[in-house]
Amino acid sequence: MKSIAIFPGSFDPITLGHVSVVKRSLGLFDELIIAIGINADKKQMFTVEQRKAWIELVFKNEKKIKVATYEGLTVDFCRKKNAQFILRGLRTAADFEFERGIGQINRKLDPNIETVFLLTEAQYTPITSSIVRDVLRNGGDVSTMVPDVLQIHKRK
Repeated sequence: MKSIAIFPGSFDPITLGHVSVVKRSLGLFDELIIAIGINADKKQMFTVEQRKAWIELVFKNEKKIKVATYEGLTVDFCRKKNAQFILRGLRTAADFEFERGIGQINRKLDPNIETVFLLTEAQYTPITSSIVRDVLRNGGDVSTMVPDVLQIHKRK
């Protein structure tokens, strides 16, 4: 059976931390679906189409990676894609506590889907999409936080 993992998130925008987790996970799964969750209650800086296009560009040479969007429960999306795993990156102890709760609820919702955690590399620990958006809103340079292909890192 093919091992398939879902890496869910808003990716608004994708960061170098996300990229690191994805690349390091490729040896663990036969297929990885980077799943952009659509949440109508959240105000995004970038459109879902732009985020999807950026992720596809970043991983255009990775045959194991697919990019998709979804609404609703992540476990429902996993079932739809026949994924047995949910991949999550952990930067801090606070991330662990938050993600542990979500992972335990997902396990209650579907005991056949395992959550797999990868620790973020130390140099990416302070980088979050929220911080990137804040730096961008204030005219700062995010070139050390996002992949070059995003073309959003130049100060205006």
